[in-house]
Amino acid sequence: MTKSVEKARSVAPRKPRASSQARITSILQAVRAELAQQGAGALSIYGVAERAGIPPSSVYHFFPSVPALLEALTAEVHAAFRACLQEPVEHAALRDWRDLSRIVETRMLRTYASDPAALQLILAQHGLTEVTQADRRHDIELGRQLHQLFARHFQLPPLPTDVEIFTLALELGDRVYASSVQEYGHITARMAEEGMRVFDAYLALYLPPYLPKHAGPSAQA
Repeated sequence: MTKSVEKARSVAPRKPRASSQARITSILQAVRAELAQQGAGALSIYGVAERAGIPPSSVYHFFPSVPALLEALTAEVHAAFRACLQEPVEHAALRDWRDLSRIVETRMLRTYASDPAALQLILAQHGLTEVTQADRRHDIELGRQLHQLFARHFQLPPLPTDVEIFTLALELGDRVYASSVQEYGHITARMAEEGMRVFDAYLALYLPPYLPKHAGPSAQA
């Protein structure tokens, strides 16, 4: 190993990266608090900076605009949704695919209930095109992972290749939840049930009532 390589490794900026990540985390926590208190429409860089206890220039260093802040938080929210799909599922307890869809939607609703930022970003009317587009991009990935989850437990029939039906099912359920948030400020138990019914009804256009179940969760899906 040359001396120049050794020197480069010895001065690797590890601490600044960790410090930057800590600063980003504190900024996004402040965004969450601001969203919970006043919604996306009143969000500002200066308000976030004040709540985080840092200069506005520090926020601008990482996030040049309010939409950039909200796009980053949208990514965090979707990371929580993806984690829902990665939680263990008791394969033996699944009678048919609707049992699996109920498990998935219940976990999604749990995330919405525990995260006011998710309600504001995904379900509330904020009119921010950048955030809506970011949500859509993440929805596509979420739908693909949901497809893999279903294929892990059931033998799926041939499905369309020109549309992501699992993505659309998630988005249709969200439309119902959004109407509840816009009218009541939260997802009511009644509208939660309706959203799950819509989710199942759309998938039922492509999935027969009874799908053969794998002997055990398939690692190939």
